[in-house]
Amino acid sequence: MSSTTFRSFARSFGSKIEQPVRTHLVNVYACLTVSMISAAVGAYVHVFTNFLSAGLLTTLGATGLLLALMYTQDNGKNRSLRMSYLVGFTFFTGLGIGPVLDYVIHVDPSIIPTAFLASTLVFVSFSLSAIFAERGKWLYLGGTLMSLLSVLMCLSLANLFLGSELIFKGYLYLGLALMSGFVLYDTQLIMEKRRAGDKDFIAHSVDLFVDFIGIFRRLLIILAQKEQGSKKRKD
Repeated sequence: MSSTTFRSFARSFGSKIEQPVRTHLVNVYACLTVSMISAAVGAYVHVFTNFLSAGLLTTLGATGLLLALMYTQDNGKNRSLRMSYLVGFTFFTGLGIGPVLDYVIHVDPSIIPTAFLASTLVFVSFSLSAIFAERGKWLYLGGTLMSLLSVLMCLSLANLFLGSELIFKGYLYLGLALMSGFVLYDTQLIMEKRRAGDKDFIAHSVDLFVDFIGIFRRLLIILAQKEQGSKKRKD
């Protein structure tokens, strides 16, 4: 892309979105970046140290910190406290991904960067689609996504008793499509919330963080299963 084309692209981006919304999105994605770094540290601690590992206590810790964040309303003066809740929640979430990473490392460690890059590509593509789409174009997805989320939960519950590989694969691929759809929906919802006066960029970043982690976790398992299947066929 030439510099002239890039400047035209940047001007086009600026003309489509109001300044307060642009500033808000910058803050949201800055928080998302901090969250990803914190989650990466959590995952590293599980995989490479004996200090902490994923378990019931880390799940409870993540849940507690998320609730603390959501129930501590932003008043403009407590953002440092709320950021600490966010960092703690994402750190424990990273710890929670540890067992999946252990499994993937056992299969093929190169899957991890591949899955991360693929997740980033999917996330960025759907985010840009939402940002540049007509105002509110993807908000209609809300009802459909929530219905599919209920189906996903039913599949997960059913497979606890059935142990079906086919159901598990359906759960993975449906979940991947669902999380991608939530990127579209949540991005436009965040923009509309800001237009309505909601400036809580910390809470808004949580939605996108959960979407990204959902995509990443499923791609890790999908790619690991494919690699395992390929090794079995070779053997």
